[in-house]
Order: sequence, then structure tokens, then C-alpha cells
Amino acid sequence: MAAFLVADRDSAPTGPRALTSDQANLLAVTRFRNYQEGGRAVTIDVPGTAGGLVVTGSIDFRGKTGYGVVRGTGRDASSDGLIQWTATSVLVHPMANAPAKAPARPPGSGWYSRPLRTSGSSLDSSLAIALKLGSDRPDNAELLPQNGAAWVGRERLDGHQVDIMTGPGTRARSGTAGTVRYWIGSDGTMYRVRVGVASASRPVVIDFDTHKYVPVRPVPGVTPTR
Repeated sequence: MAAFLVADRDSAPTGPRALTSDQANLLAVTRFRNYQEGGRAVTIDVPGTAGGLVVTGSIDFRGKTGYGVVRGTGRDASSDGLIQWTATSVLVHPMANAPAKAPARPPGSGWYSRPLRTSGSSLDSSLAIALKLGSDRPDNAELLPQNGAAWVGRERLDGHQVDIMTGPGTRARSGTAGTVRYWIGSDGTMYRVRVGVASASRPVVIDFDTHKYVPVRPVPGVTPTR
């Protein structure tokens, strides 16, 4: 699986172990920090048996909309193109020669709309999970350890000292399988998330700040359904 941020492999995880109160507070505010930022640049690495997909773009956590370019890795270009999504719908704009980055203004035509699939699609599960990484309020720090959250270790990720933590058990959450692992900075900033999805044998990896954030603009003439 491609790694889009450079990690210092000399500082390997040593956990899991119980969260301290400070660590629980960092985990509790990390999704809220994304919401406070408004939007973040993301790279979503989606595994697949016939080759993976990489979505490079931006997520507006307040508008609950993502936009970017999707490109295949180790597969043909039939899935390449632009993509915009909400929690319930996906717009795709196929392109034979998809750019490395999506244009700031989405094209005014050539889009196809479909519902976001709630199961059976690693791509759609990844898109839905990415949108949920922002929240308009902090999580309850006291409940996180009770629900299975733990500290795994500490390392440097693209120059940032981060704590690695697992979130609460997620098997009951739609689209996920097992635990979610977060890479979180000392101020609660989320830098990476790794999560298993039921439709893939390897985890999805979502990296933040891999490129400059570009505000998400709606596809012309389309009212997103959230």
C-alpha cells in the first residue's frame, strides 16, 4: 500500500495500553479539530483485489462534501476521473487521462450521479468514512477508554510527532470492520487514519495535508443531497 507521508520507522508502536487522560482528550477532539478547520486536503488509498484506487482531493467537513480526482493503481483506467460525494450520493466524471489534481472548479457537464453504496464497495465505504472524520462537537473523552480506545505508540510522521491510538470498537458501525487507528498530533490534529472495511482484505489509509487544500465547490447545476 502506498504511503503518502514519510514515517520514522525507528519509533515503532509499543502498545496497546490504556489511554492517559491527556491522550483520551486528544482522541476526543481530533474529529472536532477537522470541523473547526472547515476543510482538509486528503489522499485516500483504497485497496482492491484487482488493483487499488487513490482519491486525491479535499473534504469540506462543515458542508459534508468531498471532491477530487480518482485514479487506479495496478489496474486499468476505467475508474479514473473526477468525483464529488456526500453521505448519500456520488457524482463521477469519467476521464481517460485524469489529472494529478482535480480542477478547482468542477466541469459543468459530463457528470453521472448514483447513490453512495452502503455495502459491497470499498470505494464508497472509504468515501463515507472520510466524511465522518469531522464532527461539530468533541467526543466524550471519559467514554472512549470504556469503549475500547487504546494507545498504540508514538512516531514521527512527515515531521510531526504523533501518538497512534485505536478508536472505540467499530464492528457495529456501517462500512467498517474492526478498529480504526488514528495518528494524532500534540494539539489534536489528525494526520492519518487507517481503517478496515468489510469489502477489502487490507485497510483503507486516509492521509491529511498531502497537498494544498482547495475549497470544495459544488458541481454546477447540482444540489448535493446530504
